[in-house]
Amino acid sequence: MANQAGNKIIDLYTWSTPNGRKVSIMLEELGLPYRVFPIDITKGEQHAEDFIEISPNHKIPAIVDHETGLQLMESGAILMYLAHKTGKLMSAIGDRYWQEMEWLMFQMGHIGPMLGQTHHFVKFNPGKSPYAEARYRKENARLYRVLEHRLQGRNYITEDYSIVDIATWPWISRFEFQQMELSEYPNLKDWYLRIAGRAAVQRGYAVPTELEVPIPD
Repeated sequence: MANQAGNKIIDLYTWSTPNGRKVSIMLEELGLPYRVFPIDITKGEQHAEDFIEISPNHKIPAIVDHETGLQLMESGAILMYLAHKTGKLMSAIGDRYWQEMEWLMFQMGHIGPMLGQTHHFVKFNPGKSPYAEARYRKENARLYRVLEHRLQGRNYITEDYSIVDIATWPWISRFEFQQMELSEYPNLKDWYLRIAGRAAVQRGYAVPTELEVPIPD
């Protein structure tokens, strides 16, 4: 549904990162019309004044919803907004809703920040800080174990496929950056492949650049 026209369109400012892919996958799952505006963070485009007007924290992703006039930054907030806008992929307030909130906050507070540090020290700066590499490798493995345990006997992190899975999956898709073997976490691997097989996920993963979903051995 990318790059469609009309007054109901959503402008998506994004780059090829786990946080960016959360929103493009969500938009594809919902079938909402959107236009893509790549923000090349390797060139510092996130610091451009016109982008800061939309995302004051200088971070992707961000959206502008031309149907409502709302502009929004922070991937978790955007996922919740889109879920509430459409009434899909998130439960109404009740026990299941709070379970989804619990695991969404787990992604926002642990999976994203800690695996992001693994990327920084293990993937992009190896050898510069052995202490940091050891620290984040250990935490990365611990978080994988949490998900492995959670997914025992479950197809998805909560009862049904939801924004929780959409928020978490792009970070696990960087298992190669993290130097993790998904075969050591069979429940997590099954969950990863189940979601990787969704057509909307494959389309959303290829935003803003055409890339195929990584498939573990």
